[in-house]
Amino acid sequence: MKERGPGTDSPTRPVRSDAEALFREHGRYVAGFLSRLGVRGPDVDDLVQEVFLVVHRQGGHVAGPARPTTWLAEIALRVAMAARRKGRRTSLLSDPERAEGVPEHMTPHDELVHARAVRSVQAALDGLDLERRAIFVLYEMEGESCDAIAATFGIPVGTVYSRLHTARDEFLHAYARLVGMEPSSLRGGPAGSST
Repeated sequence: MKERGPGTDSPTRPVRSDAEALFREHGRYVAGFLSRLGVRGPDVDDLVQEVFLVVHRQGGHVAGPARPTTWLAEIALRVAMAARRKGRRTSLLSDPERAEGVPEHMTPHDELVHARAVRSVQAALDGLDLERRAIFVLYEMEGESCDAIAATFGIPVGTVYSRLHTARDEFLHAYARLVGMEPSSLRGGPAGSST
């Protein structure tokens, strides 16, 4: 007799989240992730749709080692890479300063400072290789663990750490150059140290 366990709703079938349920719950997450990968404007909506078409074709998410958001991010990365290979041009974001979590009532000076910071962060992210950028965004901005990223991407956890380290270094150098600072002053430790 087969036992029921975590991840199964019957003795033989794993629990699946269908594409519609995943879209309702995580569509905004996928759009934000694609934006952080450098996809702009209406292309975000197009690629979100492509991501969930892939999800539908795969029959949804099967409960396992990866959280649905990490799994969706991996699909979004592949869709973004395919779009880039096909030469799809991304349009400019109509409001590049718009970001979630920004206070609604900022002074004009604060809005200007925020807009410059957002543009600098986006420009620094734009300089990263797409796969390292995805790992960097998942870990640093989305709070995913290196183990979950490794499981989702099907790569050793050491490779995740290596790509994350390289991405951090490239991001810090690019950001420092854009804002006219020394990279060591952004690390939070002694000059030249890596945290």
